[in-house]
Amino acid sequence: MTRTPLRPLARILEARQKGENPDVIERENRRLRHEEIRDRLRLRAEGRLLVLAALFVCAYGVVGARMGMLSASEPAEPRAQATGASIIATRADITDRHGRILATNMSTHSLYAHPNRMVDPVRAAQELAAIFPDLDGDKLTARFTNPKTKFLWVKKKLSPEQVQAVHDIGEPGLLFGPREMRLYPNGALAAHVLGGASFGDEGVHAAEVIGTAGIEKFFDAEMRDPARQGVPLTLSLDLSVQAATEEVLDAGMKLLNAKGAASVLMDVYTGEVIAIASLPDFDPNDRPRVPIAGENPGDSPLFNRAVQGLYELGSTFKIFTAAQALQLGLVNPQTIIDTSPPFEVLGFKVGEFQGKNYGKLTVEDVIARSSNRGTAKLVMAIGRGRQKDFYGNLGMFDPAALEIVEAKRAKPLIPDRWTDLSAVTISYGHGISVSPLHLAAGYAMLGNGGHVVQPTLLKQDGPRLGDKLLRDEVATQALTMLRKVVSDQKGTASFAEVPGYRVGGKTGTAEKPKRSGGGYHKDKVIATFAALFPTDAPRYALVVMLDEPVETSGSKPRRTAGWTAVPVAAEMITRIAPLLDLRPEYDTGQVKTLTTASD
Repeated sequence: MTRTPLRPLARILEARQKGENPDVIERENRRLRHEEIRDRLRLRAEGRLLVLAALFVCAYGVVGARMGMLSASEPAEPRAQATGASIIATRADITDRHGRILATNMSTHSLYAHPNRMVDPVRAAQELAAIFPDLDGDKLTARFTNPKTKFLWVKKKLSPEQVQAVHDIGEPGLLFGPREMRLYPNGALAAHVLGGASFGDEGVHAAEVIGTAGIEKFFDAEMRDPARQGVPLTLSLDLSVQAATEEVLDAGMKLLNAKGAASVLMDVYTGEVIAIASLPDFDPNDRPRVPIAGENPGDSPLFNRAVQGLYELGSTFKIFTAAQALQLGLVNPQTIIDTSPPFEVLGFKVGEFQGKNYGKLTVEDVIARSSNRGTAKLVMAIGRGRQKDFYGNLGMFDPAALEIVEAKRAKPLIPDRWTDLSAVTISYGHGISVSPLHLAAGYAMLGNGGHVVQPTLLKQDGPRLGDKLLRDEVATQALTMLRKVVSDQKGTASFAEVPGYRVGGKTGTAEKPKRSGGGYHKDKVIATFAALFPTDAPRYALVVMLDEPVETSGSKPRRTAGWTAVPVAAEMITRIAPLLDLRPEYDTGQVKTLTTASD
């Protein structure tokens, strides 16, 4: 831009020659310059105003468009966008087969401290110790007053009442962080199935909830997957049946002075576990500590006797031996077997309970009377190789494929060498240790017509039948034998008769092996009753096991399953059968003629 001088020399000289005032020229040039500057500034201001106006129009346009989109969308609660919060929100609920809540999430708070911000750390420590009895006031005081302590977790989970109590302390150095915790509203019910949960990665404003045991850990990744969009994990359990099962089992365990107990109820066609219990149990809301080295894991309430427990289940195995002999065509239910002594296998004398001699028995009476010699003679005809193959096909050699992490640790104990002696002892349930869950699956095979089933804790849409091990007629004959064990007054399970439900089953009483030194305890047994009901059209397999029971109502202690596990199972069936929609059927006789009364 060319700048015009205020006093141009040529004009000044010309004005002086004409006698004019040169200052007039300067003033005129100054005026023109100011007008030029003013016009330039006005144009700049107008441009800025236009740009600002355009920005306001765009901003209000965006706000208006967003408001229009929100007004057209479905209403929804706002969600936190922090990474930790999204992890918590995506953990799915767990429900029973009818949609009733077994595990869910609950909003709560954590408590942490910044000691350097505290006004009175000593008072705060003592107040917290009064609110939380598990905290040591003196230790808390020492940590609060330590100048090196900048941050300190106080409690990871607080109840609403505790939050208010901490608020009332009025200490600015005590702060709260949002949390969601896993809640089990039914307390200890189905504790061993659910397992429990705890916090994983955590920070001040968020924490990750992860499974620590049971089905919570087995399906941990799936339940934290945001793709589930809150869809619950539906189990095969029936909450009402589970509650009744645990109540009856607990009462039976205490009445019979047992140190532990377990029960499994399974659908014989789908393999669904409708109820499974292990006692003693625990509350997954307050999971106890894991046993330390030197402690017997089996004594911990965390130990799942129904799945992890491996036991010699005694004479409950005899029906498998009889069924295999029938399948091979070696005998029929009425074949006579001489069970008289002596009978030896590789120098081992096979005896009977309390030294009894049953003499000649039919195959079905071998089961009803629970003859060891009769079963041993059946397996000698079968052969150890075929017996081993049968148990392998039945799944007795592998951990049960149940959807809890503890199941894979329970690999059945079988002999290193399957000799004739092993075959004989295994035929009546000794020399092989399996879980009650394995036994329930085996009896389910007998109840569904001879098909192997795989136990599951997930609700199924229909039958899941595996390989067929028995012909239909053989499975029917086995059911008839099991029914006779209960219905015959000489059977070992006559106390299992439940009017209207036609129970069939087999008892098993096995002495417990000593933990050291070899041999067996004479006064400590595992008492088991495995049942199917109703036997004319089986729907469910039930196993009840008691650890070291003793019945003391008589003149001397009685420990056999017929006096211990059987009455517990009968009471259990009485309670749960109506809950399973099984209508009792009674033999009311037949009315031959009808007469009408006349006036």
